Amino acid sequence: MRSRAVPASHPLRRQLKLTRTDRAANAKRAEDSDVKLFILSFTAFFVCFYTFLL
Repeated sequence: MRSRAVPASHPLRRQLKLTRTDRAANAKRAEDSDVKLFILSFTAFFVCFYTFLL
């Protein structure tokens, strides 16, 4: 599979000069953000639960 930039097909996306590689990079950042949010939420739950036990 080639990793070249393909122009966006929708006129608004062409006007914004987005490429498919830009969207792929955004998807990767969103995935990373989801992992960080999960870890933060899990830690907050653990701290609250542990506090109630004390």
